[in-house]
Amino acid sequence: MQYEIFVSGRVQGVGFRFFLRRKAQLLGIRGFVENLPNGTVHVIAQSDDEKALDKFVSECWRGPFMARVKDVRVSKNQMENNTYDGFQIF
Repeated sequence: MQYEIFVSGRVQGVGFRFFLRRKAQLLGIRGFVENLPNGTVHVIAQSDDEKALDKFVSECWRGPFMARVKDVRVSKNQMENNTYDGFQIF
């Protein structure tokens, strides 16, 4: 399963990407996280364990201490193959 996630609010400059990489590694999630020019954080998260992905989305709502998450949008898709090796920050 693959989730594409967009997180908005005060999510840049507060360690959000590093927070999500740590959570992804703990949950065995592959993919990447990046800051977008419009101030949101974009995530691709892949796993065979949908419960792990749902827990990861919950972590997106929480974020690190300094973050103030206003919205998390998630699109769920079937993945045809494991595209990513590990979880990267861009």
